[in-house]
Amino acid sequence: VQLQASGGGLAQAGGSLRLSCAASGSFFSIDDMRWYRQAPGKQRELVASITEDGITNYAGSVKGRFTISRDNAKNTVSLQMNSLQAEDTAVYFCNANIRRTTWSSRAYWGQGTQVTVSS
Repeated sequence: VQLQASGGGLAQAGGSLRLSCAASGSFFSIDDMRWYRQAPGKQRELVASITEDGITNYAGSVKGRFTISRDNAKNTVSLQMNSLQAEDTAVYFCNANIRRTTWSSRAYWGQGTQVTVSS
């Protein structure tokens, strides 16, 4: 099982970027999916999460600016980032709880993707 992240890059303050993450391999289902980020010298923090049923939660710093969504048919999760701020500069990681069987679930991480916002 692998998570492959894409998107990110360089944006100006006030601009937008979109991240995507796709799960591949053999598995039964995907539970919660999340985006984390880690800025230089800081701990990794949870940015947004979404349940299999589409219930979302956001960190206070991104609420109203970022939108997490998922496509269960395609096993993907996305993060639409609008009104970007310099403070959003970080490496972003996707994360998901994936069931390889009906009774077992574990967390998987995608590779990080850099988001840089210039002010």
